[in-house]
Amino acid sequence: MPSQPKVRDPWFDNAKMALVTLVVVGHAWTMFPDDNALDNQLYNFLYSWHVPAFVFVTGYLSRSFEWTRPRMWALFKTVVVPYLLFEAALAFFRVYVGGEQLADLFADPHWPMWYLSALFFWRLMTPIFKRLPGGLLLAIGISLVAGMRAGDILDMARILGLLPFFVAGLKATPERLELLRGNRALKAAAGLTLAGLLVAAHWIPVWASTEWLYYRSQYGDLEHSDLHAMLVRTGVLLLGTVGSWAFLTLVPRTGGWFARMGSASLVVYLFHGFVVKSFQYSPYDNWLDAHPYFGLVPTTLGAVALALFLAWHPVSRRLQPLVDPIGYAEAHAHHAVDLTVAGAVEEVLELPGVVEEQEGSRYPSAHEL
Repeated sequence: MPSQPKVRDPWFDNAKMALVTLVVVGHAWTMFPDDNALDNQLYNFLYSWHVPAFVFVTGYLSRSFEWTRPRMWALFKTVVVPYLLFEAALAFFRVYVGGEQLADLFADPHWPMWYLSALFFWRLMTPIFKRLPGGLLLAIGISLVAGMRAGDILDMARILGLLPFFVAGLKATPERLELLRGNRALKAAAGLTLAGLLVAAHWIPVWASTEWLYYRSQYGDLEHSDLHAMLVRTGVLLLGTVGSWAFLTLVPRTGGWFARMGSASLVVYLFHGFVVKSFQYSPYDNWLDAHPYFGLVPTTLGAVALALFLAWHPVSRRLQPLVDPIGYAEAHAHHAVDLTVAGAVEEVLELPGVVEEQEGSRYPSAHEL
């Protein structure tokens, strides 16, 4: 009996599309000058929870990963290959279009390719942490200790620093997540929580600079003792957890055009960097330096529009072969084989005498094979 096609959960698609849109917005906000207080507050608010939420969702959707040949092949073609292609393409663009200087290509992932490097290692860790009792506590311990020694190679500091959010997603169950899909009172509380985090973001630089929200720097580089740094990292982890839960509580459960765009989140993620960098190299970047407050609204709306445009099916469908070239080639190879087999069967059925010899029988059509 043929297996039923897997039904997508619109809640996760809504979450993925909203989060990748916020990634584009956050990257667009990097064009503002550092002394813009409003942008800094919004930026710190966003980065305190939206990447942790993205990692949590990634962890939940990675629960089925095992060290099997099909899964390892899928990991290679959907994560490793895009990483190699887009790390090279974006680096080429930044060097020859933007005149930037880059080093350690592939070994030190360049913005924003770190997430694919992280996803590769997180997926490899999945079978271990998924079955490990107390795995979340171990992941928190690893995150706290990683800030002491983890470095830039393949962005290992960020991989280990954000590991608790990934493991929390692995440990989540549909029953536990149902608690986040709450009633109106819970949604109201979640909205107030995010509003409180927005206000609190004004004081984040007092106890933790923005660099802490990236989970990428060693404690020594942040000029803190290891003990003090671990306390700050703990606070950042709590901030990310609270913000993630509040966001996920507000995510709609219904499907629609926005949810359908969630399947193109990787296309948005990999291609938006070229557009954002183009604006950074253009006169628009200088205009933002002179008009940071006037530029906040058009920059934010432009980033949202860019994410929606890249996820729009006519666009994402054409860009998908570049994101997964091996999968695209495999699909077309299988389609060609199916057409060849169907054509051969039709030729046999059309041979003289075949129908007469099998009179009364029903041959399958090419579409039924």
